[in-house]
Amino acid sequence: MKPDISVFFPAYNEEENIPWVVEKACNFLDDIAREYEVIVVNDGSRDSTGEVAERLTKEKKNIRVIHHPVNRGYGAAVSSGLKGSRYELIFFTDGDGQFDITELSGFLPLINDFDVVAGYRMKRKDPFYRLINAWAYGTMINLLFGLNIRDIDCAFKLLKKSVIQEIDIEATGALASAELLIKIKKKGYKIIQKGVNHYPRKAGVQTGAQLWVVMRMFKELWKLRKKLLNSEE
Repeated sequence: MKPDISVFFPAYNEEENIPWVVEKACNFLDDIAREYEVIVVNDGSRDSTGEVAERLTKEKKNIRVIHHPVNRGYGAAVSSGLKGSRYELIFFTDGDGQFDITELSGFLPLINDFDVVAGYRMKRKDPFYRLINAWAYGTMINLLFGLNIRDIDCAFKLLKKSVIQEIDIEATGALASAELLIKIKKKGYKIIQKGVNHYPRKAGVQTGAQLWVVMRMFKELWKLRKKLLNSEE
């Protein structure tokens, strides 16, 4: 049976990528879904991402846009996408086009027996320093919170809407994926991991390694750990 599914793309300054990313998503979902929506979460982009996304809504009724008037951060964009999704299954990946949405086909059968299917990049196409940073970050998160996730911040996740109805993402920055997985595990939901391909950017500039992004992540990390420890007392 074909699923009803919401797909959303957090996007910040992705004017060159969003058109083809959304078009590919719609073409794929036309074939595999019964009902679907594609949502672009425009996180206060300074380029024409918002205008481009709005133009796409005129071309296909399944496309929607959520606008943040100012840049609020990756976590805020993910939170808006999760809260704004209508259907029983929710999938999200970034709007930079570094993942192939057609690999979602391998995730859908797994969601019947699990609550979350979390992707991990089999071969990450990023600069070496980002690979080192990601390894250190993932190791730290797994140790601090008792997770066993191969790729904490891989932006390729499929989950049931019922999971999200019990979880609130408070991080506004890069910690969002980790917070989501931590709270999902704490609630006792079942997570399975599956490998996906990762591709180089075709256009645009990465912002995840900028110093202010990293500093905000650490601030939110210790805030989350403190809150979770206090809740266990």
